[in-house]
Amino acid sequence: MRNLPVITKSLLIANVVMWLLTVLFKQYGIYLVNYLGLFYYPSPYFHWWQPLTYMFMHANFSHLFFNMFAVLMFGPVLEQKWGTTKFLIYYIICGLGAGLVQELVWAMMGTGVAVTIGASGAVFGILLAFGWLFPDVPMFIFFIPIPIRARTLVIIYAVVEIFAGINPFHTDNVAHFAHLGGMLFGLILLLWWQYGHKIKLPRIFKGKKNDNERNKDYSDYHYHRSV
Repeated sequence: MRNLPVITKSLLIANVVMWLLTVLFKQYGIYLVNYLGLFYYPSPYFHWWQPLTYMFMHANFSHLFFNMFAVLMFGPVLEQKWGTTKFLIYYIICGLGAGLVQELVWAMMGTGVAVTIGASGAVFGILLAFGWLFPDVPMFIFFIPIPIRARTLVIIYAVVEIFAGINPFHTDNVAHFAHLGGMLFGLILLLWWQYGHKIKLPRIFKGKKNDNERNKDYSDYHYHRSV
């Protein structure tokens, strides 16, 4: 832990602490998920802070373990590549995007009271970023002894999530579209960071200088600088 970058370390600690508090408060009949999990927005249980807090809540230890294992594996590499601020922004945007997509899915389904918890949306965004930045790094999946390139692994995960989400016979309680939402918003952010400076806005968005102002001679002006 001492050698981990600050944001990765902070995310691990925050998620573990929140899980411990969830277990502790449950013993006294207080269910933090009811306050910090992400509910469907028309629900009386929905609160404005839930799109942020839900990604720090987990259902059980295995849910927490696998998400934090992914943060531990990929987070330090991305944080060292990008720096602390950019990595934190990416993580939060992916988590918020995952929550937004889940809300849209609920709206299309016309669901009633539903709740989503977990860092999986942000984690899938992290996985996407790793595959984007280091596409040829060999990776291993449990029980498969053959290395798979990071980019290929990301594509496999995305395809699996799509089929799992649209499968009308699935009975699990996994928010597959939230995972895809994290990847989608991660992709949008990556594309913006890489190509956004090349986008030329229409002239109307750039403002228009007055011709007199453009041709004005500033040679006689005295310039001052603050000390």
